[in-house]
Amino acid sequence: MEIGIDSFAMLLPDSDTGRLQSAVDRMESVLSEVELADQVDLDVFGMGEHHRENALDSAPAVILAAAAARTKSIRLTSAVAVLSASDPVRLFQEFATLDLISRGRAEIVVGRGSSVEAYPLFGFDLRDYDALFAEKLDLLLKIREQPNIKWQGRFRPAINGEGVFPRPHQPKLPIWLGAGGTPESFVRAGTLGLPLMVAIIGGSFERFLPLVELYRRAWLVAGQPAENQRIGVHALGFVGETDVAAKKAFFPGWFQMFTDAGRERGWPPPTQAQFEHMCGPGGAFLVGSPQTVAAKISHVNRTLGGIARITFQMSTAALDAEAMRRSIELLGTDVAPLVRGKLRD
Repeated sequence: MEIGIDSFAMLLPDSDTGRLQSAVDRMESVLSEVELADQVDLDVFGMGEHHRENALDSAPAVILAAAAARTKSIRLTSAVAVLSASDPVRLFQEFATLDLISRGRAEIVVGRGSSVEAYPLFGFDLRDYDALFAEKLDLLLKIREQPNIKWQGRFRPAINGEGVFPRPHQPKLPIWLGAGGTPESFVRAGTLGLPLMVAIIGGSFERFLPLVELYRRAWLVAGQPAENQRIGVHALGFVGETDVAAKKAFFPGWFQMFTDAGRERGWPPPTQAQFEHMCGPGGAFLVGSPQTVAAKISHVNRTLGGIARITFQMSTAALDAEAMRRSIELLGTDVAPLVRGKLRD
């Protein structure tokens, strides 16, 4: 199982002063985090995409290219590229370039985006939410196969054989499909034979099993090669020396993030009780000591019938730089060996 971290390069307000972090300092800390993740032999680092004041990840390929120059072996991916509001040609060029810089370590996770600020910003209509994604994914996959194609769609000018360059270092640039809770997304990934990245940021892991089974059935029906099927999970997580230390470091940023999201989306404010439940055996947070987190990952793996990758979204704890670094270290040096030992057993 591959284990890694995802970042949204979030800017969080200081709990005492209310002031946002310096963007320059936060960007340096993000690059230091991926550098450390590489040093402790984590497998993958993902960069999200948002277009808002409290996040620095509007150009993930640029951040990942900087990370590539400071790392040696960790794989570098989007988490998630909002394909519906992007130009597939430009997205492919950016990640093909990243693949060259990193000597074959680039991947793309594409999705429609749960945060929708990119749509009006780039002139797209939210009523075309799914149609945009379906068309642009079709184009992206065709470009991946060969540089010179003829293609025509509704939302982008036609391509009449013009070449799409550069080509990546890898023979076939890995493209994952990111999904939240929409059944059609799971079926689409299986039908197209794409690896699936499931975002689970609340509730329980068990409730996603029927959706994962939809993916597996669609894969079989489409006759895709069994050896290519891969399922990943993106979850909120944090590792501390103890369960108490991990929760203490992670809670303030989580509370702030979901308070803001609730205000924006009409959710009720989060509570300490909800947080404690999510960190418990029945919840979907991977927060605790190395032993607690390793046991929870093993539970996820059993519950979903086997996963190939799990990535931790730790950005909500970004204010405590020391705790963040220690969490990354513990994930690589303690949690990963424990998980792989359990899998071998």
